[in-house]
Amino acid sequence: MKRLNPGNFGTTALIYLALAAVLAVGGIAVAMDGGNLFATANLVDMLTRTSLTGFLAIGMTLVILCRSLDLSVGYVAALSSLVAATTMDGRAANLPLAVGLVLLVSGLIGAANGAIVAFLKVNPFIATLGTGLILKGYLDTEYKGPAGDVPAVFQQFGYTRIAFIPVSAIVMLAVAAAAIWFLRSTRTGHHMYAVGGDVDVARMSGIRTTRVLLTAHVLCGMCAGLAGLLLAARFGTGSAEAYTNLYELDAIAAVVLGGTLLLGGKGGVAGTVAGVAILAVLDTVFNVMQIDPFAKDVLRGAVIIAAVALYARRQLDRTARRPRFAALEGRAS
Repeated sequence: MKRLNPGNFGTTALIYLALAAVLAVGGIAVAMDGGNLFATANLVDMLTRTSLTGFLAIGMTLVILCRSLDLSVGYVAALSSLVAATTMDGRAANLPLAVGLVLLVSGLIGAANGAIVAFLKVNPFIATLGTGLILKGYLDTEYKGPAGDVPAVFQQFGYTRIAFIPVSAIVMLAVAAAAIWFLRSTRTGHHMYAVGGDVDVARMSGIRTTRVLLTAHVLCGMCAGLAGLLLAARFGTGSAEAYTNLYELDAIAAVVLGGTLLLGGKGGVAGTVAGVAILAVLDTVFNVMQIDPFAKDVLRGAVIIAAVALYARRQLDRTARRPRFAALEGRAS
């Protein structure tokens, strides 16, 4: 079978040009307001914001590429923060056990989502929403507030910086680099594009589509587990109410901004990282300029809609050109 080429340099380059434009316009707007967007404190704020959303968006990219979805990642992150904090219990010696247990629990939840979608053929929106509500019920019933104790050595993951770059952002970029390699260099990564492009054609080509979907959901769950570890490090304890921040919506927005199609089969993690950065820059600009929260959400939504409309128009233009070229080739032959 001919391997699909997941590279989409044109779209990815466009996303990074958009990021540069947002930085330039944001810098000018903040300067006109009497501030400096590129002050150290603001740069730290931008990079810190990328970490949590970045972990979730990387995993979300994998499932969306397979034409699936995961609305449970915010709940998985909240549960993971509690698993980490209660397992650590203030003792640094428990760190390896806590990290391993978080990745195991989050991966199993992802596997359950994948099995429901792949084997029971339940719509991923319904399946993962149901899983999220089950987790919400458990969190609301079993935890009335913060729980557990994160040792100081692990809290450094949430707050330590190298120059102005948070360690959490470096770890997120390392995970992104691993995901990019996985999609571009492994058979399963290529199969994710094939399954997202057309699951029936992929199945007839010999691809085990259920295994691919299951793998994508497991990896998405584990990325949510990493986000939960970061939450625990920042709060110093587990937070049962972290899901109220609707992290899953930010993750989906970042993936879409990054050029990955919600219908699957096209996109990648490199674009997602830029999408995460765009959201982080916008939030920092709005905070520095002290824009009203309601207006901030309206502007954020407008930027996302405009970006998706631009990508859609670009895709339509490409599709419209193909028949003409095909006709010309037919005449030439």
